[in-house]
Amino acid sequence: MITTSVVFDHRSRAKKGEEGPVEIRVTVDRKPYYVQTGVKILRQEFAGGSVVDRADADVLNSRIRIIKELAMAAINECLANGTPIDIPTIRKRVWGSSMGDHSMLNWIEDQLPLLGLKEGTLKHYRTLLLRLREYELLTNWHDLTTENLYKWNAWLHSLKGWDGKPISDAAVYNYHKCLKALISRACRMGVIGTNPYERLRGEFKRGDKETVDYLTEDEMQRIQQLDLDPGSTLEKARDLFVFQMYTGLSYTDLMAFDIKNYRLEDGMWTTVAERIKTGVSYISRLLPPAVQVLEKYDYKLPHLDNSDYNRNLKGIGVAAGISVPLHSHMARHTFATWMLSQGISLDSVSVMVGHTNTVQTRRYAKTLAKTVRDDFDKVAEKLKTAISSQT
Repeated sequence: MITTSVVFDHRSRAKKGEEGPVEIRVTVDRKPYYVQTGVKILRQEFAGGSVVDRADADVLNSRIRIIKELAMAAINECLANGTPIDIPTIRKRVWGSSMGDHSMLNWIEDQLPLLGLKEGTLKHYRTLLLRLREYELLTNWHDLTTENLYKWNAWLHSLKGWDGKPISDAAVYNYHKCLKALISRACRMGVIGTNPYERLRGEFKRGDKETVDYLTEDEMQRIQQLDLDPGSTLEKARDLFVFQMYTGLSYTDLMAFDIKNYRLEDGMWTTVAERIKTGVSYISRLLPPAVQVLEKYDYKLPHLDNSDYNRNLKGIGVAAGISVPLHSHMARHTFATWMLSQGISLDSVSVMVGHTNTVQTRRYAKTLAKTVRDDFDKVAEKLKTAISSQT
């Protein structure tokens, strides 16, 4: 006769106030064997064969259930094949299964090609997987607790970018966003029971900046007038950046640009399209500087990998004497801010760049307002100095 049950610390080794192991007990002909689940809890947090009175109880109980099912599946296979039931072998099979070392990471890696995502978005998920492997403490399904997600969040905030500064809140938020989506997928597929992120709603926020980095008209001109080696990657990166500055296209939409999607309307190349990343509609008309770039490349823009593109932009910014590091999204910020400075309405700019609503676009207006205030401060200081010299 074979029975299975869930027990807590069958050796009674956990002292009062200490965590003890939750185990699967397999009884074969009245002889008990034990399979570890990797779950450790306090004695008062276990009742009726389940974890209780913990915020992550659902996640832990789901893990225990899976371990138990794996053990039973191994036993049933032995019975079906008429082979002896060998508990050490069953333990090995359970822990060599999808619940073994790096089980969650292996599952994520297997799922990435099946997500049906655009290449640009898929890169975020690949980067997430790299970060999880670096972290090393969030690799198995049983690691998915609210406590560990808080620790993961703190570790992400400790990461440094290429400039040696901590990565932005938005970057940290994107890691959480991707991981949450994958865990939700695992829940739908029955791999795990619950998503611990559901108990952490609103905890890990995007942290959008009130203002954005953008270039002044003088800086825009300095980039356009750079004398670069013809045909070099540096020149191609500069030209792509200029095209972005005068179209507001994101990197993904830039790389997918095809003049065939535009038509001449009142002498201007015009299109009504959808952003690849969000599916939000936008209207674009190519301004003269953008057309000049297209003519230079016979209306077929060069293609650069995002990392290569941004790396070259850093050098372009230095060459142009720009103090802030250039990146592809800054061209999009520059386009929107420049358009607002030309008197274009907030609603129109929102449609031009394909924002889901004007709330996003208002950041550019706030940026302009801050710049204007700073300019007033500069003039005020000059006036104070002039007045002081007269007295």
